[in-house]
Amino acid sequence: MRILNALLFLALFSCKGNDAYILNPSVGKINKILIVTKTTDWDGNIGKSMRNTFGELQVGLPQPEPILSVSQLDPRGFGSMMKYHRNVLFVTKAEKEAFVVKRDVYARPQTIIYLQGTDEQSILKMFEKHKSDIVKTFLASDVRYVQGLFEKERLDDSKYKTLENLGLSLTIHDKFKTVDDTGEFLWLRQHLLSGIAKTGSNNILVYSLPLMAESKIAESISRIRDSIGKVYIPGSREGMYMITEEAYTPYTFDTEIAGKKAFETRGKWEVKNDFMAGPFLNYTIVDKEKNRLIVFEGFTYAPSINKRAFLFELEAIGRSLKFK
Repeated sequence: MRILNALLFLALFSCKGNDAYILNPSVGKINKILIVTKTTDWDGNIGKSMRNTFGELQVGLPQPEPILSVSQLDPRGFGSMMKYHRNVLFVTKAEKEAFVVKRDVYARPQTIIYLQGTDEQSILKMFEKHKSDIVKTFLASDVRYVQGLFEKERLDDSKYKTLENLGLSLTIHDKFKTVDDTGEFLWLRQHLLSGIAKTGSNNILVYSLPLMAESKIAESISRIRDSIGKVYIPGSREGMYMITEEAYTPYTFDTEIAGKKAFETRGKWEVKNDFMAGPFLNYTIVDKEKNRLIVFEGFTYAPSINKRAFLFELEAIGRSLKFK
């Protein structure tokens, strides 16, 4: 018995440092965070500031949806299953101000951010200083999480002529089916079976363009989208094709994809002379080495339901892009 106990002790001890043996799977929806702070602080200025930040609306969506959804929990309730939440923000009063990010503390995968201040004003100052980093950290964590899920059911992207010709790789889950793959233009579609019409879909487009002056790229994205839509994305009748919604100006931001400068554009698409419409996410990547622009676009059609989660899945796929 002593030998058996000793072996069990050694086995358990050897598991330390290998979190795969000692950490439970994390839980929680994507784009949602658990904020652990005193209820009195949540009901006051601290909670108000955080609700305003995380509740900021995501641009480019037809229905108003926040960048991140939040729920609050008093520290006394943080135990048992609550500690397995994937994204957690601890907000506490302490002797020193601090901002710390830790991974896989109680579960895997997990991101926990600790924000400390000496009093209410100190916490508010620290949150104002770090709020952008907090949002980016949780969103990036969810991108990695979704990519990990798709990796388990990944399509063999080497079978697509366009990706092979362009020298690209993407982590795409196997629910996507080919609509068009010319060798220069790729269109994949996943049927969502969501919404009133039960005809929802997520779509991926990939193509390349000759390199242009960086100062002109952002202003050209809508025009390029419309020209691609006219050639490759037809509507149900003659003269119908996908365009950038004329009544809504897209938002373009600087970003980075696969280590290269890129432009992220979020907006709404519509079908010319028809009533179909939805949100899109476009990454236009500057590939100076090959004198070209690489375009990844995801767009969603899901009538009458919220679309943030669908578009986020497309973002995770777009950010998985690699150059071979």
